[in-house]
Amino acid sequence: MSGAAATPARRRRLRPSFAIGTVKVRAGSRREVSLPISRLVTGAEVSLPVHVLHGREEGPTLWLDAAIHGDEVVGIEVIRRVMAVLDARSIRGTVLAVPIVNVLGVMSGDRYLPDRRDLNRSFPGSARGSLAGRIAHLMMQEVIGPSDVGIDLHTGADRRTNLPQIRCDLEDPRTRELAEAFGAPVAYHAKLRDGSLRYAARERGARVLLYEGGEAWRFDEWAIVAAVEGVLRVLVHLDMVDADQVDVTTPERPSELCWRSGWVRARRTGIVHMDVALGQEVTEGQKLGELFNSFGKRLAIVKADRPGLVIGRAEAPLVNRGDALVHIGEIERPVGTQE
Repeated sequence: MSGAAATPARRRRLRPSFAIGTVKVRAGSRREVSLPISRLVTGAEVSLPVHVLHGREEGPTLWLDAAIHGDEVVGIEVIRRVMAVLDARSIRGTVLAVPIVNVLGVMSGDRYLPDRRDLNRSFPGSARGSLAGRIAHLMMQEVIGPSDVGIDLHTGADRRTNLPQIRCDLEDPRTRELAEAFGAPVAYHAKLRDGSLRYAARERGARVLLYEGGEAWRFDEWAIVAAVEGVLRVLVHLDMVDADQVDVTTPERPSELCWRSGWVRARRTGIVHMDVALGQEVTEGQKLGELFNSFGKRLAIVKADRPGLVIGRAEAPLVNRGDALVHIGEIERPVGTQE
């Protein structure tokens, strides 16, 4: 009698399976799913790779994506490391992770798609549109549509590097809360851009953090570690994992808030020697570097046009007039605080 009465109490009702493409992923399990995109001229199929971790208990659905631009590879390694520490049997909710969105760009070593379209200006896409539109549509239908929160992983563009930072809508309280939980050195208020994944996802009701860190085509360890720890902090904040299940540290200090920024540009064509590092605080008029010609004659001194933090910089020594050199973010600090 007592055993029969205890049986229903011991039974835990499992969540329904998670449907993606033609696959159903059972609660408490993980699957690697390939969603068909297109075919190459050879007839070989090109697919979107998606990790699905579907927890046994209810919780939010969060997606991670990387390499929307084919040369931004830091996020690929971030997702590998995050997936290595998560267990579908213990997480609450569902994690969808797409390590390579721009599959064709990564395969060809190009930032853009073969038709030269920027995938991050092609959302929400169309099932019958261009290649970029079809990939964007597939992401929206299968990954972003079912999700509550997303983290979009990026790096600096070609021959530029970025300080680890979150770009998001700081005016939205819930998004700002997620950015603060991520704990990057800087949280930057970035306006939504038409055609971007972040814009299309926000229109669907999801909150999105865009991570920037490191340089294109580089596995910058400091940028990878900052992103991995940030993602895990967000999962803890959303109560999808317990803090003792993942190895994360508390940031040494809260994220600096940045509402405006600007690039200092080259006033002459020449060879630049930079004197400032990522994360360095600068004052207006401070020397950032020098420009020389091929004979070694100094052409100009590069100076800061505003006070703030160096959140991005060019890495190429040869520059043309007008090229972006140093990205300075203006930092908001409470009155009376000092560095």
